[in-house]
Amino acid sequence: MTEIRIKKGESLEKVLRRLKKRLDREGVLKEVRGHRYYEKPSEKRRRKMKMARFSAMLSARYADL
Repeated sequence: MTEIRIKKGESLEKVLRRLKKRLDREGVLKEVRGHRYYEKPSEKRRRKMKMARFSAMLSARYADL
């Protein structure tokens, strides 16, 4: 569970900003969005392979630069 300690005199907006950054870094929201609906294992594999192919293509493209 993600925990943020509030410093004395810190504004609520600043605390919320720190919480959102930490949740984003930990990937909590991405995981929650992934659980919105059931994804078959074959679809999950296909999606991961597609992402790997895309990132390999990008790394190959920019490796020359």
